[in-house]
Amino acid sequence: MTLALIDYGAGNLRSVENALIAAGASDVLVTADPEALRAADRIVLPGVGAFAACMGGLDAIPGMVDALHEAVTGPAARPFLGVCVGMQLMASAGEEYGATPGLGWIPGTVRAIAPAPGLKVPHMGWNDVTPSTPHALIQPGEAYYLHGFAFEASDPADILAVTDHGGPVTAAVGRDTMIGVQFHPEKSQAYGLAFLARFLDWNP
Repeated sequence: MTLALIDYGAGNLRSVENALIAAGASDVLVTADPEALRAADRIVLPGVGAFAACMGGLDAIPGMVDALHEAVTGPAARPFLGVCVGMQLMASAGEEYGATPGLGWIPGTVRAIAPAPGLKVPHMGWNDVTPSTPHALIQPGEAYYLHGFAFEASDPADILAVTDHGGPVTAAVGRDTMIGVQFHPEKSQAYGLAFLARFLDWNP
């Protein structure tokens, strides 16, 4: 089983690679090649930083966005995992540094987290993962977060889990063969490795 970890300049690439290997992945291909992506059995899109910069990084690789659409939403869709900004890019659009179109796989918009009394933005540190829609990959627990923007899904059924930071904040989204998590599995110790192991075994 080949797992394609997309290299488009995202800062957490190597730590995600190491976590996938620790979780049991035997063939992780770090790649910026759209054809390698099309041939992979599973796909992981990491990401840290700003929505617009990450989307721009994908757009800058000739053929990458088309290959992603084909591999993740086409007739032979493969299991897909988006991590942090990689999850946010699944949305219709993001508002960081102006409105930027996303991949559009899950309708919704990524917006700034509203400050709440006594709470800091960005949301940083350990917090709950509370399942909201049953899903084979999502278990209750605690994970590590670092983000100032959050995915506001148009359909509540696409929200698989939430956390609390002055109110509910989306922790995971998904539909069909795709899932995205706002938390960082690679920084979430036992909880994160167990989540990645479930992704590696997932046959949606």
